[in-house]
Amino acid sequence: MVEGNWTKVNEFSLMSFSSLPTEIQSLLFLTFLFIYLVTLLGNSLIILVTLADPTLHSPMYFFLRNLSFLEIGFNLVIVPKMLGTLIAQDTTISFLGCATQMYFLFFFGVSECFLLATMAYDRYVAICSPLHYPVIMNPRTRAKLAAVSWFPGIPMATVQTTWLFSFPFCGINKVNHFFCDSPPVLRLICADTALFEIYAIIGTILVVMIPCLLILCSYTRIAAAILKILSAKGKHKAFSTCSSHLLVVSLFYVSLSLTYFRPKSNNSPESKKVLSLCYTVVTPMLNPIIYSLRNSEVKNALGRTFHKAMGVRTAFCRHFEV
Repeated sequence: MVEGNWTKVNEFSLMSFSSLPTEIQSLLFLTFLFIYLVTLLGNSLIILVTLADPTLHSPMYFFLRNLSFLEIGFNLVIVPKMLGTLIAQDTTISFLGCATQMYFLFFFGVSECFLLATMAYDRYVAICSPLHYPVIMNPRTRAKLAAVSWFPGIPMATVQTTWLFSFPFCGINKVNHFFCDSPPVLRLICADTALFEIYAIIGTILVVMIPCLLILCSYTRIAAAILKILSAKGKHKAFSTCSSHLLVVSLFYVSLSLTYFRPKSNNSPESKKVLSLCYTVVTPMLNPIIYSLRNSEVKNALGRTFHKAMGVRTAFCRHFEV
């Protein structure tokens, strides 16, 4: 397109699920609102319980708390706007708002990839070097590992968002998605984006593959260590400490890979929306449930915290009755 045909875009319109009938959109609103509230409640409980209960002050729960922060961030960036488009039909999002949403989407997504790899390393040390685990994963080391997990999201999000939004946009401003993701926004640009697309593909592969390889290496060593354990009870205990993390990793990486690495011929906008829902909306809800149901320490800590809160409430009520 020639420069004279470019139109300054001040806002975008998120198509979201506008092609669906109003009744279905209302049902989706109620469903996503329920998931959103469960996600916020579940991850907030994980954060509060791992902070309040002394038995959960180990490195594993420190990283789990970081994961819950990321999941809450993911939801706050995407879901409120999506709910608005469903119930109020408010599809508009400002130019700056779209760029901000994309920035934090990249930031939280990249950080989660590396944090899951860090959590796999933590399980590797716990199972393969149990006697040295408290020394290796001391408070200073785990704080550094958490910082290293969060840091890659900053340059990745900054470069990709700044570069993409520096391109000129055509007059069409309809983003065929329920949030400002890179591929649908890229289709609205009136310039040669070949170099950016190469960078985006390489960046995405590195961000997904490097943590994935680290996770694979950690669990290969873990599997070898578990096979050397003679007792069935010991094997079950060792595996149970990893099963929750393995399930969370599988859910996140499978949905992420299917979203961004499927052939274009099989990747329709509607199917991509459904797959995007998995890693942006559904997985953040399931993570605290998985860690709660499959971990006796978390379940016991939740019970203790609940009973303690009920005790405080009872004492408070009695005080005012007197």
